[in-house]
Amino acid sequence: MNPILLIDYGSTNTKVTAVSLAEGRVLGRAAADTTVDAGLDLGLERALHLLRQQCGDLRFETRLACSSAAGGLRMAACGLVPELTGKAAKMACLGAGAKLVKTYSYRMTDEDIAELAGLRPDIFLLTGGTDGGDSACILHNAARLADCECAFPILIAGNRGAAADCERLLQGRETYRCENVMPSLHRTNIAPAQAKIRELFLRRIARVRGLDTVLMPTPAAVMSALELLASRTGDLLAVDLGGATTDVYSMASGAPRHENVILKGLPEPYAKRTVEGDIGMRINAPGIVAAAGLPFAAEAEELAQNPSILPQTPAQCALDATLAAAALEIGLTRHAGSMEEVYTPLGRAYAQTGKDLSDLKTLVLTGGALVHSPDAARIAAGSLRSAQKAGVLCPKRAEILVDRNYILYAAGLLAEREPGAALMIMKKELIQEDGTA
Repeated sequence: MNPILLIDYGSTNTKVTAVSLAEGRVLGRAAADTTVDAGLDLGLERALHLLRQQCGDLRFETRLACSSAAGGLRMAACGLVPELTGKAAKMACLGAGAKLVKTYSYRMTDEDIAELAGLRPDIFLLTGGTDGGDSACILHNAARLADCECAFPILIAGNRGAAADCERLLQGRETYRCENVMPSLHRTNIAPAQAKIRELFLRRIARVRGLDTVLMPTPAAVMSALELLASRTGDLLAVDLGGATTDVYSMASGAPRHENVILKGLPEPYAKRTVEGDIGMRINAPGIVAAAGLPFAAEAEELAQNPSILPQTPAQCALDATLAAAALEIGLTRHAGSMEEVYTPLGRAYAQTGKDLSDLKTLVLTGGALVHSPDAARIAAGSLRSAQKAGVLCPKRAEILVDRNYILYAAGLLAEREPGAALMIMKKELIQEDGTA
C-alpha cells in the first residue's frame, strides 16, 4: 500500500505529514508558510517540495486535510439564558471545531443584527428554550435574523415546538434543523448539532474556499485524535498553546467524586473543548499580561505587533516561558471545574461547577511555544501546581506528553478510518517528558 499524505492548512503554516499505514509510522514531515492570498495550493506545493527532499518522490494512496486557514470555521450563536441554552450552544460550536466569534443571549437587538452582519460568520446556530418551554425568544430571534444583510446558513437547534415556525420566519434563507441542544433543563444534547455543523463545513464552507480535500477544521481533527487516545489509554487533558488563542481539551466525564458533592449548572460533555480567545503567545500576548497581572506590557505589545518573532536571547526565552506558564494556568483555570463549600438542611456539603479533572493521569501539550521549548513539561507542571493552589480541579499529578512533531492533527485525520494506525503513530510520536526538574 502506498503512503498517505496528511495536510494541515494552518493560519500561519501549512504542514504535511507522510505516513505508512502498514507500518504505523511517519515517513517524513515538512512545513511552509500558508499562502491564503495567493492560494493555498502554493503553500502546499512549497511544503511538498521540502517533503520530497526528505523522502524522495512518494506516490500517495490518498490525501486527507484539515484547515484553520482564513479564520477557520467561524460561527456565531444565540440562546435564551447564557448559563443554559447559551452555554449548550457554545459547547456545540466549540466541540465541532469552530471558532466562536460571538454568542448572543435573550432577544437580539438592531445593534446585534448590525454587528452580526459585520462579523460575517460561516454558520449561525439558533437555539433557545427547552422542548415545550419558552418559544417567544427563539421566534423573535429568527425574525431578526431574517432581516440580517449578511447571508449565512442558519442551523435551528432550539425548542422543537418552535422549529417549524422559525423556518417559516426564515423563508428564503438557507436553514437546517436538528435536535434541540438542550431538550430539558440540566440535560444537553449537543452531538446532533455538532454532526450537522461538520456536515455543513464539508459541504459548503470548505468547497467555497477551494479546500475540496479538507475533511474537518483543525481543532476537530485534534479533538478526534485525543478522543481516540483517551479511549485506549484513559481520560486525559490537553492544551494547545497558539499565537492567538489557547485551546484546552478534556476527555473525561468530570463527575463529582464524593457523595457530599452537588453538581451545579449544566453537565459537561465527555469530550470538551474551550477556546480562550483573549490569550495567545503572540497576537494576544497582551491578553496574557493583562489577565495574569504580569509586568511585561511593552514586551507583549511588541510580540503582538510582530507575531513572527522567535525567542533568540536568554531574556526572550525567559519571557516566552513566563507567558506560556501564565497562559497554561489561565486556560486550565477557565476549563476545569471548581468547588465551593455550601450549607444544606443536612449539613455541610460542596457544590462543584464544571468538571473535576483532579484524578486525570495524562496531560498532552502542543502548540509552537510548548513544542519548541525544552522546558515544556516543567512549565506545565508548574502551571498545574499553581492552578491547584487556587482551588482549580485540575490534575494533581500527570504524565506529560509533548507533541514535538505536530502529530495530533495527522492522527485525527486518520482516527475514524484507520484508528489502529493513528493510535500506533501517536504512541510513537508523543514524547513523555519529566516536569519535576
